[in-house]
Amino acid sequence: MKLTIEREVLLKSLAHVQSVVERRTTIPILSNVRLDASDGRLRLTATDMNLTVAESVCASVLQAGATTTPAHMLHEIVRKLPEGGEVAFEPTEQVDRIVLRCGDGIFSLSCLPVEDFPADFNAELAHRFTIPAADLRRLIDKTRFAISHEETRYYLNGIYLHPVIEPKPLLRSVATDGHRLAQVDVSLPNGADSIPGVIVHRKAVTEIRKLIDDFDGEIACSLSDTMARLCFDSVNVTTKLIDGKFPDYGRVIPAANDKIMEFDGHGFMNVVDRVSTLATDRTRSVKLSLAPGELEVSAISPESGSASEKLPVLYDSDAMQIGFNARYLLELAGQLDGERISLAMNDAASPSIMRDPDDNHALFVLMPMRV
Repeated sequence: MKLTIEREVLLKSLAHVQSVVERRTTIPILSNVRLDASDGRLRLTATDMNLTVAESVCASVLQAGATTTPAHMLHEIVRKLPEGGEVAFEPTEQVDRIVLRCGDGIFSLSCLPVEDFPADFNAELAHRFTIPAADLRRLIDKTRFAISHEETRYYLNGIYLHPVIEPKPLLRSVATDGHRLAQVDVSLPNGADSIPGVIVHRKAVTEIRKLIDDFDGEIACSLSDTMARLCFDSVNVTTKLIDGKFPDYGRVIPAANDKIMEFDGHGFMNVVDRVSTLATDRTRSVKLSLAPGELEVSAISPESGSASEKLPVLYDSDAMQIGFNARYLLELAGQLDGERISLAMNDAASPSIMRDPDDNHALFVLMPMRV
C-alpha cells in the first residue's frame, strides 16, 4: 500500500473511527484500524465486534493494498503533525511495518495481517428507510441522558426505537433508568411502519450522534431484529442490537396527574441550580412546595445548612410538597426547547410528567424522592 493524503482529511476520518476502538482489549487486532487503499480512495474501518464504523475518503493512491495499524497511536501521530501538510504511507521490506511520512517526520508503525481483522457485517437487513439527520439527532439528544448504566438490567442500556401508528404514524425513541423516563417522537419515515422495536446500545448511540453532528442530509437506515446499519455521506455504521425485551413503558406514564404547574423554564433551572448547592451530596434532593401562584424550592443539609427561593408560577390546585433529585430535574428541564415548562403531578409519591406545553411529541417522567 502506498498513498498520500491531506493531513486534515485523514485526521477527521481517524477521529470518526478510532473512538470505536476500546482502550483495553485482549484481542490485539481490535486495537487496530484497517486501511484499504484503491481507486483514489482510502477506507478506514474500526470495530469492537459489536459496533463497526467505516469511512471512505479521497487519497492519491500510488499502490493499492491494505493493512492494519494501531488506531489510537495513528490518530495521536496525525493529530500532532503540522497543519496543512500531506501524509504519505509507504510499505517497507518488513511485512509487519508501515512507514508514515510528513515533512521531515518519519514514523514506523507496527502492523497486523488484514486477514485477522473481523469481516464486515454485510448481511442484507430486511427493513429499509431514510430519516432526516435532524430527526435522528432529536431522537437521540432528548432520550440518551436517561439510558441506564445498570448492567444487570441490560435491556435498559440503550434507546428503544419503534414505530407508533395510532393516533398518527410516528417514530418513537424511549429510554429509562427506573428513576426517569424520556419519550420523544418524530414523523414516521416512509417504509418504517413495519420495522421491529429495537434497542440500540449506549456506545452505538454515542458514536452515531458524534458522526451525524455536522450532517444535515438524509440517513439511509437498515434494520433487522439483531442488527442496524446507517449510511450517510461517506460513513457506514453497523451495530449489533441489544437482545432483550424493553419493558412496557406505557404503564409507568401516569394518566391522572391533575395538578398542573406551569413556569418559566430558564428561571426555574436557575433557582433549582442555586438552591441545590446546599443539598445533601448523596441524594441532591430539593423540595418543591406549591401554593396557588407560587413555588418555593428548598434544600437542607445537616452539615452545610439550608437554602430556599421562591418564584411565581401558574398553579391553582391544592397546596402540596414534593421532592426530586435536583440533577434529574435540571436534566429534564434542559431537554425542553420552549420558554415554558409544565409539570403535571398527582401526589408526593407518584411519578410526575414534565413537558413543553407547545410540544406534544416529547414527555419526561420523573419519580419523586422522599424529603
